[in-house]
Amino acid sequence: MNNKFDVIVVGSGITGGWAAKEFCEKGFKTLVVERGRNLEHPSSEYTDMQAPWNIENRNKVSEVYDEEGRYAAVSGYGYFKNATKQFFADDKEFPYSYPKERPFKWVRGYQLGGRSITWGRQSLRWGKKDFEANAKDGHGVPWPIGYDDLAPWYDYVESFVGVSANKDGLAVLPDGVFQKPWELSAAEQVISDNLKKVFTDRHLVVGRAANITEPTEEQQALGRGQCQARSYCKRGCTFGAYFSSLSATLPAAKRTGNLTIVTDSIVTRVDYDEATGKAKGVTIIDAKTKEKREYQARVVFLCASALGSVQILLNSKSKSFPNGIANSSGAVGHYIMDHFTGVLANAEVPGLDDKFAYGRRPIATYIPNYRHDKTDDADFVRGFGYQATAQHRTDTGTAAKREGIGAAVKDLSKQPGPWRFRTLMYGEMLPYFDNYASLHPTKKDKWGIPLLHIDAQIRDNERKMIKQASIDIQAILKAGGCTDIKLNETPENEHIKIGDRIHEMGGACMGEDPKVSVLNKWAQAHDVPNLFVTDGACMSSCATQNPSLTYMAITVRSVDYAAKLLRKNII
Repeated sequence: MNNKFDVIVVGSGITGGWAAKEFCEKGFKTLVVERGRNLEHPSSEYTDMQAPWNIENRNKVSEVYDEEGRYAAVSGYGYFKNATKQFFADDKEFPYSYPKERPFKWVRGYQLGGRSITWGRQSLRWGKKDFEANAKDGHGVPWPIGYDDLAPWYDYVESFVGVSANKDGLAVLPDGVFQKPWELSAAEQVISDNLKKVFTDRHLVVGRAANITEPTEEQQALGRGQCQARSYCKRGCTFGAYFSSLSATLPAAKRTGNLTIVTDSIVTRVDYDEATGKAKGVTIIDAKTKEKREYQARVVFLCASALGSVQILLNSKSKSFPNGIANSSGAVGHYIMDHFTGVLANAEVPGLDDKFAYGRRPIATYIPNYRHDKTDDADFVRGFGYQATAQHRTDTGTAAKREGIGAAVKDLSKQPGPWRFRTLMYGEMLPYFDNYASLHPTKKDKWGIPLLHIDAQIRDNERKMIKQASIDIQAILKAGGCTDIKLNETPENEHIKIGDRIHEMGGACMGEDPKVSVLNKWAQAHDVPNLFVTDGACMSSCATQNPSLTYMAITVRSVDYAAKLLRKNII
């Protein structure tokens, strides 16, 4: 096999797929390196066509996994089931490290397509204030780009992805290029209407889903179809209705004839050429044979996930970069962030006994951050939003634990209950330099690669957000017309695990000043001009919105820039 390419893309998830598509369509011979196994689309590993009674153990995950310390990062999550476990990395086989008193949840998916197979598909733009926050309040490294820099790339990405959403007219959550939106349920509509009567800044909107509702010719040409509203998304979508690398970007890249993919290939380092001051390629270890190989390219794009890319950067040591490639600033591995929660609430929505819902909408609803510039009743900076839903009525469940026997008991089972609205706080974690990832000094994995050690925690600002979010959600639920409000607030002395929201960011932040940041406004390494990092590692702050759409927009913008440099032989 040829080992020389124009571009090497490390990782095949959401950003890696986009980088591959864009470079291939621009005519560049592109190698995608994936550490996990090969996975086709549609795949025999997909379980979305299996009836519930055909899923092993009725979809329950074996208790043996907990006893053996396997899948610790995802154990207990509602999406980790017998039908989906094949798409998540086993922590026992792929260990990492953290302080015992500050556990970190690092959820990973090691297969072609990465976590694009299992992501939540909530596709939200950031607003102008999100990019301005670091410079305004002095936390973290100021962003070198703003919303206007990304706006046309958001358009481009949404058009290809297929985002079903409503145009809500909110500055905090800019509108985009959307397909037909999913509808609010009767209960959600009541709450949304009531909030508008009480608040001018607190809005309940339907989620913005990367699930196709009106397939375009381009999407159909790739074999993608309309979402069937079954909500089996994380089992793998045979219809290709939800956006993933497997269903969209990688097929688009393949049809150009410029794509090469190698799987079961673990990138251990980016190789640096001392003479030219550039990256010359990557070294990989075959996951099965443990043999080493090298691939060379004019450009390297790291898209291995935020922490995956950080691990590679730190392990890429050379004479010029003894602490890891592109790390003259000492910022590689620092400013690790994730969204956090600490407030769950649910309440009854009365008066809708004659209303029912059909189908399974593939996305929740959303209450965007309304705390920008709010200082009158808050002693913290930044803010939070809420992921929420009342898509279906509750029911009485089965009658297994109810007294009695026969028809009377059966008649009581599965009777429709009241509508209940459930909410979960999503807070913006500040970028703290002391939240960091490093290479463990002694522990290595079975391929001889130092384990990544992750030490991150929330601090006083985030604790204050939790207190305010608890107060706010009660006011929101009351204003929405809800009753029987039930609140669960995490105690102040209880540790909140970072990584829990699976939105890890930071570690190779963007910034104008090379003394304090790793990447410039193009996500290009200050120190190494042909090295780019466009996954979550490049983020300088985390805002409150789900970040994947922003990763994608940053990636296509960076590819466009890198392609121009390649054509001019500048890199």
